[in-house]
Amino acid sequence: MAAVVIAILFFVYWRLSWSAAANSDSGSTALQAHDVVHGNWLLTGWWMSDVSFYTTEVPQYMLLELVFGLGPGVVHIAAAMTYTLIVVLVALLAQGQARGAEGWARAGLAGALVASPQVSGALILLLGPDHTGTVVPVLATWLVIDRARPRWYVPVVVGVMLTWIMAADSVVLFTAIGPIIIAAALRALRRGQGNRRWYELSLAAAAAIAAGVGLLIPKIIVRLGGFQLWHFETHTMPLSKLPHDSWDTIQAVLQFFGADPVGAHPLIESVLTTVHIAGVLLAVAGLCVAVARFFREDQIVVPGLAVGILLELGAFLISIHSSNLDSTREIVAVLPLGAVLAGRTLGGPVLAALRPAAWRGSAAWRWLRAVAASLAVVVAAGYLGALAYAAVQPSIPSANQPLASWLVAHHLTNGLASYWEADSVTLDTGGKVTVSSVEIDRFDKLIPYKWETDTTQYDPKLHDARFVVAGGPAADLPIAGLARAAIHTFGSPSHIYQVGSYTILVWNYNILGHLD
Repeated sequence: MAAVVIAILFFVYWRLSWSAAANSDSGSTALQAHDVVHGNWLLTGWWMSDVSFYTTEVPQYMLLELVFGLGPGVVHIAAAMTYTLIVVLVALLAQGQARGAEGWARAGLAGALVASPQVSGALILLLGPDHTGTVVPVLATWLVIDRARPRWYVPVVVGVMLTWIMAADSVVLFTAIGPIIIAAALRALRRGQGNRRWYELSLAAAAAIAAGVGLLIPKIIVRLGGFQLWHFETHTMPLSKLPHDSWDTIQAVLQFFGADPVGAHPLIESVLTTVHIAGVLLAVAGLCVAVARFFREDQIVVPGLAVGILLELGAFLISIHSSNLDSTREIVAVLPLGAVLAGRTLGGPVLAALRPAAWRGSAAWRWLRAVAASLAVVVAAGYLGALAYAAVQPSIPSANQPLASWLVAHHLTNGLASYWEADSVTLDTGGKVTVSSVEIDRFDKLIPYKWETDTTQYDPKLHDARFVVAGGPAADLPIAGLARAAIHTFGSPSHIYQVGSYTILVWNYNILGHLD
């Protein structure tokens, strides 16, 4: 039965993933995995973003590409796989040590809260790769802490897992490493922890070591000639913007829980969004209970997850990310962590309240329970309805598929474009066409854009680029500006084609020789 449910969920998430178009963010990781498959183990020549996903999504994409080959379909399969694993791990972690009816109640409540994402959230939750993929190993690490008996080797295993994640995505500092250290330290300062104190402090030490080693791994890869990472300075927002950024943070949380009214346009989406507000309230209640029980919990998991949510939200609120809803992916872990806390702290009480013995008492008490039970049925039906609605959403082809098809048909196999057209087209064509991203410098000339790109593609000894693409539905550079810079850099083109919203400039020589 469980296998059937998991298979159905995978299919629904796969369908929902296709409601968002694969883009260059997705394509870059797929191309990195393709490079690793073909022997470039350290991704030599690649400039990544500020995180690499080198030990998380890249291996996942490698395995899928070995089976399905390079193409946009891999992105959607990977997204469905990731989210299905998140739902399963959330249910297992919420179940904890409980068995029987209470275990099922915990797992069912938590799994339900995370299983039905809002359609408008597909771009963040079900496309990627992004921080959503990091949630899988984070939940797996918490599950090891939860299920393993306190033995000396458990902190070692946890430390290795956290190091593995940290090497790929530093967001684990807020979702696991920081929470383990803070929760263990606070609980150790409180008397009465008994034999658990040494164990939790050992976990904290392992987490601290993992943070340091995980931070060193990308630097070691650079020393060995591998990929490069962008480094950004972290800025905080002025206090005057706190009210505005607080609302953006709230809206981000609502979006993840499928309860964002801004993103719901058709009437049916508005109704389903309203139903999902119940999930937000349950998660908030679970967080409050977890904080209240911080020192009374036998294990560190519940206090640690509560700290993780508060760290994620706090860091997001005071950072520059909170002023831009396009950056909500930074706190995607709030959804699964909140669902786990809701299931873990409220699943048992909800089950007890619905049992026949609990219905004894005054007529008013029985009436209140009947109303609560009816609301629970309505919410459950709404969540199931949301899944069904997601499964029937129309598929959206990649934004640059028309361009990709035109380039293949006209035998133009190598060229340049702005970021959102570059890796996306390469992915759409399965590598038949290679498009590298460029930007305009202060001299109004084109230069390589070193963000999620392989710098070896700009080497005229290795590649022969003959065209530049300007424009497109997601272009981040103006058509006229990019076309003017291309002519300024490479001279007058031999042909200019207009394909929909794209302007394609073609030269009869390798333009990479003129690129700085």
